[in-house]
Amino acid sequence: MPMNPIAVGTALAALAALAFGVTTPFIQRFGEGLGPFSTAALLYLGAAIGAVGWPRRGAERREAAVRLRHLPRLLTVAFFGAALAPTLFAWGLQRVPATYGSLLLNGEAIFTVGLAALIFREHVGVRVAVAVLLMFAGGAVTVVGASSDGSVGLLGSLAIVAAVFAWALDNVLTRSFADLDPAVVIRVKALCGVVLTGALAAILGETRPSWTQMGGLLLCGATGYGLSLRLYLLAQRRIGAGRTGSVFAVAPFVGATVAILLGDKSFGIVMVAATILFAVGVVLHLTEKHRHEHAHDEMNHDHAHSHDDGHHDHHHDVMPDGPHAHPHQHDVRVHAHPHGPDAHHGHRH
Repeated sequence: MPMNPIAVGTALAALAALAFGVTTPFIQRFGEGLGPFSTAALLYLGAAIGAVGWPRRGAERREAAVRLRHLPRLLTVAFFGAALAPTLFAWGLQRVPATYGSLLLNGEAIFTVGLAALIFREHVGVRVAVAVLLMFAGGAVTVVGASSDGSVGLLGSLAIVAAVFAWALDNVLTRSFADLDPAVVIRVKALCGVVLTGALAAILGETRPSWTQMGGLLLCGATGYGLSLRLYLLAQRRIGAGRTGSVFAVAPFVGATVAILLGDKSFGIVMVAATILFAVGVVLHLTEKHRHEHAHDEMNHDHAHSHDDGHHDHHHDVMPDGPHAHPHQHDVRVHAHPHGPDAHHGHRH
């Protein structure tokens, strides 16, 4: 078997969190004075631009294609994740300090793990549960410290919490697209969000952004919403929605750290305590070794795969070089190896 998929998926989720978290304080700065719909539209326009890739040579498909049958769920995901959530987030960020706004994002992990367990019946073992609780504690400690001066706007806080729940629902609904071409999924989702929020911004007559604001928010969107989502989808392929969402809880801490480096004076013992709690939570994920004997039923599906992962041994007239995608069949198999709740491992525990 190649590298432990749980460790690889956790690393991808952590990078996604880094790409997303680092943009939060900058979104607050560049979005100052702009309407929330305009801010959301520019963020996801940046994500769509960032998802444009170079054409590949050769006829071999590297990723599973997005089909017309996927459109209804993609539109639902776009509404929650690319329209409602960023609009609420932008509105809330204008009413709370940057550090606090970043830390409120911690709730996304809790909502995601809970929804993944409820909707997809993803297995949450003791180790993952402890990691989630430690990350939640890290967020709670920092929230208490950041809000102790009473400067937090209640409505802004509630708006960010609502945005976090919408993103968590988006995360879980997106799990079905984790095995499709991530660049296409991002483009469709982002462009749907741009059309909706851009139209509302125009109808409501929101203030037009300056060139500096436009460039800054497009860059934030390409990094924090385009690159981050691509990494997030690749992580979901390996470790499912719940674990990916839990590791993504690092994002709020990254955003708070950047806010402090940009001049926020909130750093102190609270942030040190939060750092320890977050670090222990991520280490618990990275060192998880979920291995036991399990059975695979017969399955027919289409997704990106390679022939060195212990699950794909079907025949090709000419063996492709590296990952590729096409419809293929899995026979019944019983074996044991490290695995997460991906497309091949939805068995009960």
